[in-house]
Parts: sequence; C-alpha cells; structure tokens
Amino acid sequence: MQISLDNTSDVAILSRILEPDKPTLSPQAARAILALDFGPADKECMRQLSAKARAGTLRPHEQDAIDNYERVGHVINIMQSKARRSLKGRRGTNGKAKTH
Repeated sequence: MQISLDNTSDVAILSRILEPDKPTLSPQAARAILALDFGPADKECMRQLSAKARAGTLRPHEQDAIDNYERVGHVINIMQSKARRSLKGRRGTNGKAKTH
C-alpha cells in the first residue's frame, strides 16, 4: 500500500498502527480504554481555550494547546473505537457474551 503525504499526520499514522476496525483487544483492555477521559482540570482548560477561540483572542501558545488537546482527543477516539469493536466482536447476536 502506498501512503500519500496527505495521510502522514500523527493521528493518521497512529490510526494505521492501532487499526481501530480490528477487534483484537481483550475485554479487560477494551474496558480500560473505554474508561479513558480527560480529567476535570483539562476539561476546564479546554472550555476556557474554546471560549477564547470563539472570541478570537487566542494567543499562539494557546492555539498550540488547543491543537494538542484535539490530537489527543482523536487518539482516544481511535482507541475507544477499537475497544468498542473488540467488545462487540465478543458478543453473540442476542447481545450476550459468546461462550466457546
């Protein structure tokens, strides 16, 4: 597979590594990943940065911070997508865990 330079962002590269469409995580790992979230201090920081962005008053270092939060959010979303698929892949058609 040839990769174009349009697909070389850090998130695009990590997505190819993590392969979110492949349900390969153990149930324990999947549940741990689904529990990942930003803490209260980070959420408050994001709210403040978002308000400044809407007002058009962001400084360059604050724009960098928003960009970092956005990239981390994308990575968490990719990981959680894989986690959901991994848990779903272990369920039967009636929603109950498969038994082997």
